[in-house]
Amino acid sequence: MSTEIKAPTFPESVADGSIATWHKQVGESVSRDEPLVDIETDKVVLEVVAPADGVLREIIKQEGDTVLSDEVVALFEEGAAGEAAAPAASAAAEEPKAAEASNDDLKISPAARKALQEKGLDASAVTGTGKGGLITKEDVMNYQAPAAKPAAAAPAPAAVDVPAGERVEKRVPMTRLRKRIAERLLEASQTTAMLTTFNEVNMKPVMELRKQYKDLFEKSHNGTRLGFMGFFVKAACEALKRFPAVNASIDGDDVVYHGYQDVGVAVSTEKGLVVPVLRDADEMSLAKVEDKVRDFGLRARDGKLGIDEMTGGTFTITNGGVFGSLLSTPILNPPQTAILGMHKIQERPMAVNGQVEILPMMYLALSYDHRLIDGKDAVQFLVTIKDLLEDPARILLEV
Repeated sequence: MSTEIKAPTFPESVADGSIATWHKQVGESVSRDEPLVDIETDKVVLEVVAPADGVLREIIKQEGDTVLSDEVVALFEEGAAGEAAAPAASAAAEEPKAAEASNDDLKISPAARKALQEKGLDASAVTGTGKGGLITKEDVMNYQAPAAKPAAAAPAPAAVDVPAGERVEKRVPMTRLRKRIAERLLEASQTTAMLTTFNEVNMKPVMELRKQYKDLFEKSHNGTRLGFMGFFVKAACEALKRFPAVNASIDGDDVVYHGYQDVGVAVSTEKGLVVPVLRDADEMSLAKVEDKVRDFGLRARDGKLGIDEMTGGTFTITNGGVFGSLLSTPILNPPQTAILGMHKIQERPMAVNGQVEILPMMYLALSYDHRLIDGKDAVQFLVTIKDLLEDPARILLEV
C-alpha cells in the first residue's frame, strides 16, 4: 500500500515553496529518515525524509514545481525494498543460464573453446567459418571486438566549440531564498527612512577578559567557547531596555513596543543570508547565548534551521568582520527599526590620557529607521553599547 509523502506544514508567513532537489528517483530503495527531497521556501530550505524503509514509487512534483503547505509531492511504498530487489535478482540469475544454453547450441571446436576461455569472449559473438558454421580457433584469433561508440565522450568537446578568446556566460535561475532576500533588501531601502550612525569601541577590555577566562569558561559550560558575540548580544539587550524605540517596530500607522528582546543574529550560508532569532535574549546567560549562536551557525550551514527559528525578532546584529569588513552600512530587517553592524578588530594608534597607544579597535554601525528613531536616541544607543563593551562589568551590574 502506497503512502503519501507531503510537504511540511508552512507557517502563515510562508505561502508556498518549490521543489529544489530530489535525492531519490522512482524505484530507488530508501531507509527510514533518509532525505527524499529538499523544498525551498522564501526563508529556509526544508528537508523531507522517508517515513520508513521502502521504495519511492512515484514523484508527483518535479524539481522547480511550486508546492503548497501539506501538498502531496510523491508516493512511497513501505517495506517494498525486498520485493523490488527479488525480481531483479531472479532475472539476473536467469541471464547466465540463457547464455550457457545458447552457447551449447553453437558448434565449437575444442581448440576454439579453449581460446574463447583464454580471451574471455562469448561464443555467440564469434562467426564460425568452418563446416556447418563450426567455430574454429582461427575464427577466435581473428575476432575483433566492435569499437566502442564515442557518444559517451561527446559532451566534453562542447567547450571546444567555443571560439578562442570567446567570453563564456552562464545563466541560472535565482533561488527562491536569494530572490526573497533581494526583495526584502529592496523593500527596506525604498520604504524606510534609513540612516546609519557610527562609533568605535576599544575591544581590549573584552579581549583581556576573554583571554583570562576562556579556558575556565569552556570547562565550566560543557565545551561552550567564550567568543565576542555573547558580549555584544548582552550589551545590546541592556541598551534596548534603555531605548525602547530601537526595540520597537512599525505596523502600518502604529508603533509596536516590545517588552522583550528577541535578537536576530545574521548568518551567512551558501544559499544566502539567514537570520535565526535568539528568543528572550535578555534572559539568557552569556554561555547560553554563545552556545545558541554556535548551534545556529552549524545548522544554518547544513540547512537544518526551521522556519519558526527565523521568524519574528525585534533587533538584529550582523557581523561583517568575520569576512574582513572594516566598515559597512547594514540594511534594516523590516519590520524592525534598527540593526547593529560589527566589523573587523583592527589595531590602531589611539590617544589615551595624552599618550599614543596601539589598541584593538572595532567600528560599530547602527542603521535605523528615522521615521521612529531620532538621531539623538540612535547615537546614545550606540554610545551605551560602546560604554558597556569597554567596561564589561557594567553588563553584569546593569549600570
